[in-house]
Amino acid sequence: MLERYGDHLCGRSMLLARRLTDAGVPIVTVTCAAGDLNGSVGQHFDTHGNNFNRLKQLLPIFDRPAAALLDDLAERGRLDETLVVFLTEFGRTPRINRGAGRDHYPNCYSVVLAGGGIQGGQVYGSSDRLGAEPGSLPTGPADLHATIFEAMGIPADTHIVDPAGRPFPIADGTRLPLFS
Repeated sequence: MLERYGDHLCGRSMLLARRLTDAGVPIVTVTCAAGDLNGSVGQHFDTHGNNFNRLKQLLPIFDRPAAALLDDLAERGRLDETLVVFLTEFGRTPRINRGAGRDHYPNCYSVVLAGGGIQGGQVYGSSDRLGAEPGSLPTGPADLHATIFEAMGIPADTHIVDPAGRPFPIADGTRLPLFS
């Protein structure tokens, strides 16, 4: 099983995430951006320089355990009840900088959702031709939050009450039409 996921931090972490969900843990976060992904050298996935060569090293180390996790959950009949979200905190510039890298860019980026009632095989939204700005069906973090809450069985219009007794919405966005 370890060989299937990969004997490195990212692979071991995704395998552990699957095992934690087997044990009933409802929410698990995996971070695949630590030193051993790149021999403890450099900026990891923060590829401000030498982007293309670095990604040739880094992407297979993410791709293999990500595929193994989805396959494993599907084989166990657990993908329908488990939402898997692959995302980053921001995108990357569509233009390459002077160091052959890509810098931080919050205007346009991609997120992958699988399982948890999400209809597979679809793409929602697009960027402009440069990948610089949202094109069709622009969405933001609030819409992603609402969608994730809905997949978890929590209506996106749910409110919680703070210690002062004031209602607080859990999501300000709108659930995306991605469900089966």
